[in-house]
Amino acid sequence: MYKKFVKRLIDILISFTGLLILSPLFIILAVLVKLTSKGSAFFVQERLGLNGRTFKMLKFRSMVVGAEAGGVYSNDSDTRVTKIGKILRKTSLDELPQLINILKGDMSMIGPRPPLTYHPWTLDKYTAEQRRMFEVRPGITGWAQINGRKEVEWHKRIKLNVWYVDNVSFLLDCKIFFITIFKVFKNEANENSYETVNK
Repeated sequence: MYKKFVKRLIDILISFTGLLILSPLFIILAVLVKLTSKGSAFFVQERLGLNGRTFKMLKFRSMVVGAEAGGVYSNDSDTRVTKIGKILRKTSLDELPQLINILKGDMSMIGPRPPLTYHPWTLDKYTAEQRRMFEVRPGITGWAQINGRKEVEWHKRIKLNVWYVDNVSFLLDCKIFFITIFKVFKNEANENSYETVNK
């Protein structure tokens, strides 16, 4: 009941309310991104979502246009990351446009982070057990994110995602939500080293 209906209702309420309240901040950040580098204020990237379907995930652009052509990973000294992009990444404000994805039904507030269509590997390379992580909508944050975030190696990260699918509940989602806020304020495990481009 919770996984299929209540969770979605909560997502709609939170994303709609968030978009209303944060609309001034959205405008300010979009203008800052546009003023500090050429290109769109938003970065649109194909990700794997519910049931392995591809969707377009939104972020505030934190790197120069065409950055992916230079490789998947970035680090603190990567010149592809813009000045405002560094701030957006450290504060996780680059993730705010995903409230639109949540309202559309592409994503949830809490769930496995949606992987790229080609990284760590393509959908057909996931094992049957690993593909179970796609049984729920991907989230802005999830169980793997509060248990190491970018420091967790991919096989372990996927195991954590599958564990979440098997144990999803309102209380677990609340726990993940509040721990995520705590970690964002501490900027914990959010280094750019080994970070996927515009992840």
